[in-house]
Amino acid sequence: MRIFVVPRQFTVRLAVVAALVAASFLYVGVMGADTAVFGTPDNDLPIYNVATQEKKVALTFDAAWGADTTDAIIDILQGEDIRSTFFLVGFWIDRYQAEVCALAGAGHEIANHSDTHAHMKGMSPQGIEEEVRLCNDKITALTGEPVDLFRPPYGEYDATVVRTCRAMGVHVIQWDVDSLDWMGLSASEMTRRILERVKPGSIILMHMNGEHTIESLPGIIRGLKEKGFEFVTVSELISKDNYWIDHAGTQHVNEP
Repeated sequence: MRIFVVPRQFTVRLAVVAALVAASFLYVGVMGADTAVFGTPDNDLPIYNVATQEKKVALTFDAAWGADTTDAIIDILQGEDIRSTFFLVGFWIDRYQAEVCALAGAGHEIANHSDTHAHMKGMSPQGIEEEVRLCNDKITALTGEPVDLFRPPYGEYDATVVRTCRAMGVHVIQWDVDSLDWMGLSASEMTRRILERVKPGSIILMHMNGEHTIESLPGIIRGLKEKGFEFVTVSELISKDNYWIDHAGTQHVNEP
């Protein structure tokens, strides 16, 4: 009988491979086949977009400085029969209460962008809760509506931000299409940028005080409608329960 001696380094490699294969089967068994296909769930991430086959997008606006464009934005959106989501900072609300009421009165969704436009990453849970709660209270006082959407200033967050907001019943919202209107891009550049990047379930970021925001809006809206997209609010786009978020920040709804 011939005896084959397997080199020690090859034995070690076989053991590693076997362990990885076993771990992968355990992962699929624990997480479920659908989850394994899409990626590792990470509910400590904000929602950047939504996995959907429906051609729906959410057009969103952040407001921290200036309110001169409020009426024009309302007029454009009303003329196109579009409802959007506006993420407002608390000190903006303090200064422009009439504008907040005008946005809400026009049927738009009012959401939270912190009370002072603070850097939230690294902040304590108590500090995060105060920033969110104070702004929520100001919005509710003017609109009479509860608020459960929050966009962190500068797009900065960490797991503590997401977990603290979740404990408050608040969903953290980012975006997957940035108009870059805060960089002073021209209307045509912003329009092209958005139309090239948008997909079903996208959340588009714009700013109320962008240099060319007003100028770009009609072309952006017209271009998206020509592509067959329907405009909805963030609350109409996302699921607020029974979901998971993959490593890229895409929200997936759990199948019943």
